[in-house]
Amino acid sequence: MNRDRVLQMIGLAMKAGKVKSGEFLTETEVKSGGACLVVLAGDASEATKKKFRNMCEFYQVPFCIYGDKDTLGHAIGREFRASLAVTDDGFAKEIRKRLNQTEDTVA
Repeated sequence: MNRDRVLQMIGLAMKAGKVKSGEFLTETEVKSGGACLVVLAGDASEATKKKFRNMCEFYQVPFCIYGDKDTLGHAIGREFRASLAVTDDGFAKEIRKRLNQTEDTVA
């Protein structure tokens, strides 16, 4: 149930234009200070996870590992996505709150 709510919030943020997806756009948002939360797919490569984990720690952006590439992509109306950045603080806080109610990793 909470899992569906997380995906619904990500989808709602996307419809509001507050999500950037894909490795390049996610990285750009983190480095420019526009990202409020980074979501990585659980089945992303270890190199991708390490890259974003280090980048988010350096730029002090919260990140989490959630779902898989197919699930994240479907939530935002795309095919596959290994990473996405939520650029609105309100959406980011709500997603983090719902993530904390699940078993997945939040940092």
